[in-house]
Amino acid sequence: MIGDRDRALEADLRAQYPQAIVRRDERALGPAVRVLLLLLRGRRPHVELPLDVRATAFQRAVWQQLCRIPLGETRSYSEVAAALGAPAAARAVARACAANPVALLVPCHRVIRKSGALGGYGWGIDRKRALLAAERRAVRKTLAPGRTGRENGSSC
Repeated sequence: MIGDRDRALEADLRAQYPQAIVRRDERALGPAVRVLLLLLRGRRPHVELPLDVRATAFQRAVWQQLCRIPLGETRSYSEVAAALGAPAAARAVARACAANPVALLVPCHRVIRKSGALGGYGWGIDRKRALLAAERRAVRKTLAPGRTGRENGSSC
């Protein structure tokens, strides 16, 4: 979940997990937050954090495909569907992207419409635009002459 206000994020968390005890623990979460901030700044293209994410087999396949999109690049929903061997499943790919609960770790923001338009994003189109721009800046900064950018990997 990405958001602008702690209170709204906490309310969403409580709604998703009504039986959970929710408390702030910056000491325990600090290392993970620092890694995510490095990712957002384009200084860490690959992040490994412990995840327990429930997904259908198709969602998991889509998310794995998203993790193959290099930092700073995009693919269309149709291209992701074709890479999965299901070229008619572009809308299902879009639904799998929308269901992604770990948006920074599984980069659904890297998926756009075939027309080149950004399409939707659960955390706002402005945030999607900003994430893509930050990734492209990070790739440009790290590119040496003769490198293609693929060396930067993905965030998964």
